[in-house]
Amino acid sequence: MFVDVAKIWVKGGDGGDGIVSFRRELYVPEGGPAGGDGGQGGDVIFCVDEGLRTLIDFRHQRHYRANRGEHGKTKSQHGANAKPLFVRVPPGTVVIDEATRHVVADLTVHGQTIVVAKGGVGGRGNGRFATSKIPAPYIAENGEVGQERWLLLELKVMADVGLIGLPNAGKSTFLASVTAAQPKIGNYPFTTLTPNLGVVPLPDGESFVLADIPGLIEGAHQGTGLGHDFLRHVSRTTLLVYLVDMSGQEGRDPYADWCTVHEELRLYDATLLEKPSLIVANKMDLPESTDGLAQFQVQWQTNQHGECHIFPVSAATQTGVQDVLWAMARLLQTHRHQREEARKALTETTDEATAVRITHTITQEKPLSIRRENDVFIVEGDEVETLARRTKFGSYDAMQRFAHIIRKMGVEEALRKKGAKNGSTVRVGAYEFEFVEGDGYR
Repeated sequence: MFVDVAKIWVKGGDGGDGIVSFRRELYVPEGGPAGGDGGQGGDVIFCVDEGLRTLIDFRHQRHYRANRGEHGKTKSQHGANAKPLFVRVPPGTVVIDEATRHVVADLTVHGQTIVVAKGGVGGRGNGRFATSKIPAPYIAENGEVGQERWLLLELKVMADVGLIGLPNAGKSTFLASVTAAQPKIGNYPFTTLTPNLGVVPLPDGESFVLADIPGLIEGAHQGTGLGHDFLRHVSRTTLLVYLVDMSGQEGRDPYADWCTVHEELRLYDATLLEKPSLIVANKMDLPESTDGLAQFQVQWQTNQHGECHIFPVSAATQTGVQDVLWAMARLLQTHRHQREEARKALTETTDEATAVRITHTITQEKPLSIRRENDVFIVEGDEVETLARRTKFGSYDAMQRFAHIIRKMGVEEALRKKGAKNGSTVRVGAYEFEFVEGDGYR
């Protein structure tokens, strides 16, 4: 089964907790704090595997959770970091954050990796909080929670040439005639429901990958029929080949068929029309196809589309097929040469520091804010919420540290300005406190 869309949940491992511990050895009085730090939670990492061709595995398993780091140990021993969880995906996978609809990654090269859910940082043990004023602190941190989110995966087939056309134009027959692929062939619309790939061998030893993109219909750019399911695969191809049925069977007009497909591509993504393309006039073994091709050429010239690369073929009888394959190979070679020249020109005109540009996804932190719901004052903000999650509130020393940091952040003053009074309830994340004048809260 070919599956090209999936929705999955990923979660990085939580960090291990730091611990409170003291050195206990014979003849070593007041040995001091010796609580170790917690280990780092494991990351969830996508890795491209060229042996995969579908997202079918994600239909059977939708949840991926990395392991948490080990808790800290006595004698200042750190907990072990958790190993990352590697998830294999096929080349051509686009990873999208469901909440923001932001494209996290476009994975195309074998071995390429991307961290999609970062593991949490381990909490610090009490050995990290010893000072000259507090030589024996009872303070340790909880491990940070690992990142979690829902991801949408879309697979766009990786092919050099994409065959496009209306249903029943003969695309599957053409693919079967030039490759070893065995697509389903039938004399009815939408015989092909998923893209089929085949390798086209050439006599000079070269080859290229040809994709039979399932038939488009009018309104495909709006999702009509299986429009979006088909159109997403066109963007990966280097060369577009319009396959047109010139026989005019069932009262169809070959030129109108081409216009329909061309317009759907433009409406879906106008940049697709910038790709090199050619037209294959198929089913030329049928008597009426000669008149259909002549009429097509007249209409083409009348509408001033420019130079027309039309190749008459019969996929059923193999007539003219080799000529169009050589034409595809030449266009691909030209395109690759131009792309290589452009890359060299960029390298020559820019220094090494700017020649390679790496795009980083920057997540803006949620600023500190306070809002009121009935009698509860809710404090929000990444920094203060992280502090609350990592504080072990069962410890008096940890509570005092939390209060000190909150005060320095200006939270208490902001609460007073919002109207917090003695005894008011303050909520930070999942924790609630009682606001106390002078002390801030308890």
